[in-house]
Amino acid sequence: MGKIFIVIGVVFIIVGLLWGIFGKLPGDVSFKKGNFSFHFPIMTSIIVSIILTVIFYIIGKFR
Repeated sequence: MGKIFIVIGVVFIIVGLLWGIFGKLPGDVSFKKGNFSFHFPIMTSIIVSIILTVIFYIIGKFR
């Protein structure tokens, strides 16, 4: 159980470091008007989805 928490923690650290890179991709929607701002990371979501799909596919092959 401890190894699982270590792996999850490392994954969160990697995602946190990469989030600064992926958070401002072309295709991410940002609106700012007055004191209201809205950010929807469409391209970031697509890239994260592709990466997770590949990771889960590889894990599934080894099961």
